[in-house]
Amino acid sequence: MTKPLILVSNDDGITAPGIRMLVEIARKIGDVVVVAPDSPQSGMGHAITIGNTLRLDKSIALHDLDVEAYECSGTPADCVKLAKFYVLKDRRPDLVVSGINHGSNSSISVLYSGTMSAAIEAAIEGFPAIGFSLCDYGHDADFSHAAEAVEQIIRGALKHKIPENTALNVNIPKKSEEKIKGIKVCRQAHAKWQEEFDERLDPNNRRYFWMTGNFVNFDKGEDTDEWALVNNYVSVVPCQFDLTAHHAIARLNNEWSF
Repeated sequence: MTKPLILVSNDDGITAPGIRMLVEIARKIGDVVVVAPDSPQSGMGHAITIGNTLRLDKSIALHDLDVEAYECSGTPADCVKLAKFYVLKDRRPDLVVSGINHGSNSSISVLYSGTMSAAIEAAIEGFPAIGFSLCDYGHDADFSHAAEAVEQIIRGALKHKIPENTALNVNIPKKSEEKIKGIKVCRQAHAKWQEEFDERLDPNNRRYFWMTGNFVNFDKGEDTDEWALVNNYVSVVPCQFDLTAHHAIARLNNEWSF
């Protein structure tokens, strides 16, 4: 029986602990090819490299896991594009997985996420795709408790298929004494980052800014990813790349004089 082909990428870079765990899980299920950034690309969103060179080299970062691995100088979206058009060539992945990200990508963070952009790029290319994130920003974040849910979702995606033109945004609560309660399919919570900018001076007396801020959740619903994570569930949000606000079309046609 032929094993499924699983493409793995991320935004934290090919040496990140999260991608190592994701590869370890994926290789139990199928044949794995890794194409990931050669350095951290967090917060890059769906940026692509235009007007600059892109480099792609075989990587030894995951040599002990015995998988085909490449590191790319570009963004997560670049990695998926190069995987399709160069690395895989005539091979079609049965699934593309991205992560496991070092930090949450729930709610509005999905728009800024390089992790999810790799998954969305795969969905644009017609591949089933999932982005995985762990809600822990600590340098010593423990990913071990995420393995069971990640494997369950990967196997489910291969068995039941992901709806066309959709990528799954999966967020996993930070490890705690309480066991994860389960997995919930959710909607994206209505929330935002309330940014502040700390103004400073560098040694040459030139002004610069350091962005800080807090996450503000306006959504009280119990069907959101934020609710699920606070209540120690893994959240799964199906995401689409069609950003059309369909509900606004009729209003614009009725109220605006074009």
